[in-house]
Amino acid sequence: LDLRLAHWITQKQYELLCVKPSEAKLAHLYYLPKTHKPGTSLHPIVSGLKHPNIKISTYLNQLLRPLFDKIALKTTATSRFEEGQYYHQIRGGAMGSPLTLTIANCYMFFFERNTVKQITNAGENIDADLFTKVYHKPSYEPYYLPFNSVHPLHMKKNIPFAMFLRAIRYCSTFKAFLDEREDLRMALLLNKYPGKFIDNQFNRVLKKCNITQSLTSNNYNTIRKNIIYNIIEEEKIPTDHYRTMFIHFTYCLNIRTLPTKFHTLWNKYFSESPINEIIPVIGTRNVQNLQKQLVKNK
Repeated sequence: LDLRLAHWITQKQYELLCVKPSEAKLAHLYYLPKTHKPGTSLHPIVSGLKHPNIKISTYLNQLLRPLFDKIALKTTATSRFEEGQYYHQIRGGAMGSPLTLTIANCYMFFFERNTVKQITNAGENIDADLFTKVYHKPSYEPYYLPFNSVHPLHMKKNIPFAMFLRAIRYCSTFKAFLDEREDLRMALLLNKYPGKFIDNQFNRVLKKCNITQSLTSNNYNTIRKNIIYNIIEEEKIPTDHYRTMFIHFTYCLNIRTLPTKFHTLWNKYFSESPINEIIPVIGTRNVQNLQKQLVKNK
């Protein structure tokens, strides 16, 4: 408030940074069991989702992340032992804080800018050529969000889209890419994803990068370079909150066509009315699954 009264920040910045005392909560410590490891060790997590600094963290992240994405486009974060020494973390960002990942990425970028970049988690030397592919942990299991689950369709589309994009970026040879693609296809089929649906999402990756050719052993390296250096971003449409009405409903398969029918009726009955200046936006909420029933967020 003192910064606003001194005119150091604008009213909009004040609203973005201001935290209501009734909503703020101190960070808390909890543990998640690692059931895939012997002895079921615990993973300590400090959650600060409602910490008083969360809005400052969100605001700074929105300012810094676009800059970092452009400056460090060709770099990746690495992790390793340094000269046989094990390094123990003594400070860091809060779990769930929007700014934590950006700060970590910036630190690793400046710390490693003069070192050799490790592109993926797996590497093999074949005839003096560096061969890279997607690394899967020993505990990896081919289970994803089932296609017949009660979730909006866009969530199911993002899974094969993101996994196919990762396969192209991480696999340095066409053979490694084919193996990863078929493993991914089998995993998605195991989770009830239709074959045509999978192919459509694979093709969507190429369309996002303006690639009209099919991937072959001859053009794979060229297309892969284009995809690696091409940032795929969804077009963000600005929202006028003063002229937008948000309507949320709990998603289920029986009313998956509700948004289309709602807009049809809205245009039919309110096209000539002054209320038509208001833009209705239909949003979905997930159903109350077993996890939400048993787990209570603090």
